[in-house]
Amino acid sequence: MKDQLSSLQISAFTQELISKAPVPGGGGAAALIGALASALGGMAAGLTIGKKKFLPYEEDHRRMIEETEALRLRLLELMDEDAAAFEPLSRIYSLDKTSPGYAEKLETATLDACKAPFEMMERCCRLIKILEELRDKCSVLLLSDVGCAALAARCALEAASMNVFVNTRMLPGCAEADDLSARAGAMLRDYIPRAQTVADSVMEYLQTPKK
Repeated sequence: MKDQLSSLQISAFTQELISKAPVPGGGGAAALIGALASALGGMAAGLTIGKKKFLPYEEDHRRMIEETEALRLRLLELMDEDAAAFEPLSRIYSLDKTSPGYAEKLETATLDACKAPFEMMERCCRLIKILEELRDKCSVLLLSDVGCAALAARCALEAASMNVFVNTRMLPGCAEADDLSARAGAMLRDYIPRAQTVADSVMEYLQTPKK
């Protein structure tokens, strides 16, 4: 890659994505979706600041803006970390499986390839917690943005998990891989319903006729 994925314009990133290049792939796309969700959440908090009804929550909004910005930036970094971890793994796939140390090299590279998408999952879970709070502390004019952020965060979480599982399944009997799979599964079971609840509550509000 000539440029960091996170520095590409949207058109260039999607052009790289649709190309035959091995990266970016699903992990990079998941991180970008998570970054977009974080930005939406930060926008909703930022545009609520100063509104009279929500003045008691102003410190909460400032905290949420700071946190979502940190999440946005970290998720963009994880796009590049995910791509960087895939390259050594792809090289090992091309080796002769009977070569000395092949199994150990494969395990190390595969576990390394799990790190970025697993952290993406963790960051998306944190974002979902913020959106749960923000839903009740933002202007109704911005609720649709919170709902969109929740759906995007859910998508990013689930997409990132696939990039964990596609690697851990390659290591049957590996205790570290089994642990990662179990922790990833626990995050999905907890946070996907929570993100969906935020989105559903926003949708219900938006579909209720204004009195």
